Amino acid sequence: MYKIGFDNDKYIDLQSAHIRERISCFGGKLYLEFGGKLFDDYHASRVLPGFAPDSKIRMLIQLKEQAEIVIVINANDIEKNKVRGDLGITYDLDTLRMIDAFRSFGLYVGSVVLTRWQDQPAALKFQKRLEGLGVRVYRHYSIVGYPSAVDYIVSDEGYGKNDYIQTSRSLVVVTAPGPGSGKMAVCLSQIYHDHKYGIRAGYAKFETFPVWNLPLKHPVNIAYEAATADLNDVNMIDPFHLEAYGETAVNYNRDVEIFPVLNAMFQRIHGESPYKSPTDMGVNMAGNCIVDDDAVRDAAKMEIVRRYYTAVSNLRKGSGEPRDIEKLKLIMQSCGLDIDYRKVAEAARKRAEETGKPAVALELANGKIITGKTSRLLGATSAALLNALKDLAGIDERIDLISPEILEPITNLKVKTFGSKNPRLHPNEILIALAISAVTDPIAREAQKQLPNLRWCEMHSSVILSENDENTVKKLGIHLTCEPVYESKRLYHG
Repeated sequence: MYKIGFDNDKYIDLQSAHIRERISCFGGKLYLEFGGKLFDDYHASRVLPGFAPDSKIRMLIQLKEQAEIVIVINANDIEKNKVRGDLGITYDLDTLRMIDAFRSFGLYVGSVVLTRWQDQPAALKFQKRLEGLGVRVYRHYSIVGYPSAVDYIVSDEGYGKNDYIQTSRSLVVVTAPGPGSGKMAVCLSQIYHDHKYGIRAGYAKFETFPVWNLPLKHPVNIAYEAATADLNDVNMIDPFHLEAYGETAVNYNRDVEIFPVLNAMFQRIHGESPYKSPTDMGVNMAGNCIVDDDAVRDAAKMEIVRRYYTAVSNLRKGSGEPRDIEKLKLIMQSCGLDIDYRKVAEAARKRAEETGKPAVALELANGKIITGKTSRLLGATSAALLNALKDLAGIDERIDLISPEILEPITNLKVKTFGSKNPRLHPNEILIALAISAVTDPIAREAQKQLPNLRWCEMHSSVILSENDENTVKKLGIHLTCEPVYESKRLYHG
């Protein structure tokens, strides 16, 4: 059952005000390392119900007169054609997508930085493409002994070798299409160069998770560990913060491990460090905007179980690792959770057993569970969506929203013209058919009006869905999981 637990408007106002305050602390110039997803932070929206996926970009819009964007991409990732898993596009293409997206919001993109530069052919080609599009490009290089050899790193042979990025705004947001880009190194390199030119600049980090002022074992923070199981991130009490202030704050292992080195770099550049702990570096105010702790706890627990289902499905698809599943099992056990916590999964399995065919269950915002079974014309996902729309619109479940006279020609087109071996209609096809029916049929029109009410609903399939079906379900804003089995024993499941 969906319940709001987070005040999004308060978050946007509080977060932007806190960043302005941090800018003033450094004399008017701040490099802000921006982690996580800027435009579509769906993890945050799942574990903090009420958090809008575009909250971060809306917050930046409030600062757009002060802000410029610097996008960082690892040249090795370009060379390897690394793909962003959630979008299915390479990092270089995602960089172009990000530039377009920032500009569409009226935000200024100052430049792109290619890190770990070693004259990689694909990276050189991408640089020329960017410059041909009028985008300024800078190169940063690998530094021997990074990050431990502080004296060498903070020298003309280290950071000094990097291109100096020309910036013109007081807030420089440093972001990237994915992890391992070198965002922090870019920020520190800039501070080094600014210092040489007599410009006083500071550094801060914006990561939503873990939430520093929630307990270490709060489900929201544990859900972050579940989300980063493949990275082996571990939440921990920030020992530097505890020693400096006598207060408990939560951070994660990588920031805690690197802090002594960062501290030494700040001291080497400025003569002193502005921070006493890695938590001090952060500007995240999300923990101050939780309005219903029980709601966010429940949402985070559900996310942990969803992450487990995703991991076992990925392993079945050949893209996961057994160690990730083992870690997620331990995380679930630490929260007293198992797969039965996800009621919609139990309902889908039960329906599949009753029919002997793939089945889907969908839990509405009010807690009611709707199921869909596989039939001659409809896949289980399509059936579940239509059944849910009928329930939301108060339409008798015996009524056909789409006439067989409309469905049959579409099926014939798929099979006889396009050569599809599967005559059943996918969710995107059934929704198009519903839209066409809604033009003349008032009942179909009422059902179509309910589509926005599917957002935040839970769905589970008794089999792994096709990429086409999965993408449609996600675009509707539905939280999907699948059993780690395929409908058929074929080797190819396109």
